[in-house]
Amino acid sequence: MIILQEYLYNMSIQQLTNDAISLLKQLIETPSFSSEEDQTASHIEAWMQRYNIEYKRNQNNVWAVNKYFDASKPNMLLNSHHDTVKPNTAYTKDPFKAIVEDGKLYGLGSNDAGGCLVSLIATFTHFYNQKDLKYNLILVASAEEESSGPNGLNSMLTTIPKIDVAIVGEPTLMNLAVAEKGLVVFDAKVKGTASHAAHPNDDNPIYKTIETLQWFRDLKFEKSTEALGDVKLTVTQINAGKQHNVVPADVELVIDVRVNDAYTNTEIAEFLQKNAPCFSIVPRSLHLNSSSIPVEHPLVQAGIALGRTTYGSPTLSDQAWLSCKSLKLGPGDSQRSHSADEFIYLHEIEEGIKIYIDLLNRVIV
Repeated sequence: MIILQEYLYNMSIQQLTNDAISLLKQLIETPSFSSEEDQTASHIEAWMQRYNIEYKRNQNNVWAVNKYFDASKPNMLLNSHHDTVKPNTAYTKDPFKAIVEDGKLYGLGSNDAGGCLVSLIATFTHFYNQKDLKYNLILVASAEEESSGPNGLNSMLTTIPKIDVAIVGEPTLMNLAVAEKGLVVFDAKVKGTASHAAHPNDDNPIYKTIETLQWFRDLKFEKSTEALGDVKLTVTQINAGKQHNVVPADVELVIDVRVNDAYTNTEIAEFLQKNAPCFSIVPRSLHLNSSSIPVEHPLVQAGIALGRTTYGSPTLSDQAWLSCKSLKLGPGDSQRSHSADEFIYLHEIEEGIKIYIDLLNRVIV
């Protein structure tokens, strides 16, 4: 009898895996740039209907709770996104065609974060009808992650039940990203004096920018952390001038700052505004803060017991919107994200579903 139950259990997971891969192929072949995810949301709705899961849709966010939801129990969010960036010009394969070669599934969004999303959907489906879970499960297939737009997971946090802990599906090779750097993007300006290029000018802002760039390059924030290391500041854009014979009045810079968990975004902004050698430096937003979860948390301990390693992630995700403890975890490799000919291994999806299910079995059952 036990052998039969184990056989049926494995068959059920294999069917979910096959269906998840089929769903991912549909998602790849359906363009879903940020704010344009209506058709991929419809594919996710079709999954819910097929598996008789009661769900709701809020704009392009599709969400559901487990069948035997109990308001007296803590709530665990399972979240990943179905929007994508636009394909870069280096693609050699059709980014909107799901191509399987040598065990790899190619296509835009396959790795970031389609593989994670369909694996979490399959995992939620596996637990949907189970009674007596220790945690309620809340699934949100969200929009606008890539653009940090207003109508993504952030817009859902006042709609869904209050979250106590979350798994955010992003490609981590199924290792445990127990911390994630925050992000602040600054617009800075170096001022000078506009003039004709033929006349002397000791206040050329382009030359003044050399000192400013050197200051940014040499800047090192004092506090480093074990999980996330140093704050990383990078000047990523520079713009000045309209024509060859005019010295411009100013130079515009864009500065990307990845913030560790030793600082708040506000602290970083206040430091730069006080000390940076430029006319002005203004943060675009301060809400994308760093996040972390204690290694002692049951969710992390369950992952460690399964042989998964912990690390701090330098990349940003929808974790930044969450005030609860959250773990970033998913199939695929972050280094493939936003790359040409993006792909995910089929075995990574199969492994991802199994690990997600094993992890939750240790925590919620």
